Amino acid sequence: MNSTNITTIYKRELRAYFNSPVAYVVIIVFLAIIGWFFSSNLFLSNVSSLYIMFDSFLVKILFMVFAPAITMRLLAEEKKSGTLELLTTKPVSDADIIIGKFLAAWTLLATTLIPTLFYFITVTFLGDLDAGPVFTGYLGLVLLGGVYVALGVLASSMTENQIIAFIVGFLIVLGFFMLDKVVMYAPQGFASTLEFLSTDYHYSSIARGVIDSRNLIYFASIIGFTLFLSVVSLERRKW
Repeated sequence: MNSTNITTIYKRELRAYFNSPVAYVVIIVFLAIIGWFFSSNLFLSNVSSLYIMFDSFLVKILFMVFAPAITMRLLAEEKKSGTLELLTTKPVSDADIIIGKFLAAWTLLATTLIPTLFYFITVTFLGDLDAGPVFTGYLGLVLLGGVYVALGVLASSMTENQIIAFIVGFLIVLGFFMLDKVVMYAPQGFASTLEFLSTDYHYSSIARGVIDSRNLIYFASIIGFTLFLSVVSLERRKW
């Protein structure tokens, strides 16, 4: 891997996002939906906390949809148009391409969270807000977004069709999310494994304000392994 190549690809992809309507549509839609949900539930809960946002099923669903949506074109489009082969004629490895594109998409998803700091300021004025759970909540969302983006990149590396990449990416993300929801139907010896592999199980722990090294290792491992699979998938064209 070459850090210079990764940085170049990262900047190119990030520029492509913000030079097209994609970034702005994602951010505006996300903020509009979350803003409506947050404002409509804040006074009902009568609690000075952002946990209603971090633990919201709606936020999790939005991440599951937006991550495949912003990653579906990253590799599928380049493979279909032939620009991927042109890119690989330069001294750039497949790992450089995968990591650079992943970081750009992850940055875009994380950027959508920045305007939500307005909610933090609002709640601070309304009551005594504990900043600790707010920090861990945002950390959990960023890590969760990283996993979903990595899975979306993997889906995009498997096909030349963006729509198929989106559908496959969404199904994979949904599968990881649902693993701890089907524990009751799994054999007793397999239940704990399913629960541990679930993204929602680890995210919920962090969102509650608990930073456990096992959760951090889980997110880092899933991201790393998924990106490795993406590199392998991309290298299939050479076989």
